[in-house]
Amino acid sequence: MKTRIEGNCDRRGFLKLAAAIAMAAGAGVVRAADAKLKIGVVGSGRIGGTLGEIWIKAGNEVMFSSLDIEQDKALAAKLGPNAKAGSSREAVGFGDVVLIAVPFAALRQVGKDLADVLKGKVVIDASNPIVARDGEIATWAREKGAGLASAELLPGARIVRAFNAIGYARLPGFSQNKGARTGMPVAGDDANAIVTASRLIRDVGLEPVLVGTLVMGKHLIPGTPLGGEHTPEEIRRIAATLK
Repeated sequence: MKTRIEGNCDRRGFLKLAAAIAMAAGAGVVRAADAKLKIGVVGSGRIGGTLGEIWIKAGNEVMFSSLDIEQDKALAAKLGPNAKAGSSREAVGFGDVVLIAVPFAALRQVGKDLADVLKGKVVIDASNPIVARDGEIATWAREKGAGLASAELLPGARIVRAFNAIGYARLPGFSQNKGARTGMPVAGDDANAIVTASRLIRDVGLEPVLVGTLVMGKHLIPGTPLGGEHTPEEIRRIAATLK
């Protein structure tokens, strides 16, 4: 079953999406919590490499890919039998879920090169449009909204924006925290994709918090009120004030 909610992030749309997510989770769409997921990583730098290592330690399998296959092979060798290295095309084909963590300026080419294998895939989009680094495409993406821009650049992918506004160096510590969990704001249109991504967010030791459809992806970048570390309750309160 695939449930896709389109439209503006008004209250009605948010409630429909939340209800669809509850239905998807209750119907057992996602595998049992103790089953492994296969994750393809496109962009195995600081964010991709860090998350991949955490997910491997949580019992998942990861294939790393980047512009430096030798670096990916070395990383996989260090992380053990559940880690692999390959081309970006191989990583997308391998994954039940795909993490894309590349500079936003590279996203258009990723979409062109991998359009056929990305279609229908659950994609966690951790890329951020940074004007000083990415130039005109970042300006366009910020005007359009980062979530909607990613959806245009990666047509057919079931995109969930997450891991956009917490620094990579902080991520390994969350799984060791035995207290109240830090929240991770999440935006997406596809209920089943959000349920799947939420499982991997929890594997990192964070609590996923739905803030709305991809329209709300414009708020999931550094420097916005949802940037940085917040409790789940704080994220819900902040998100309620945003449009």
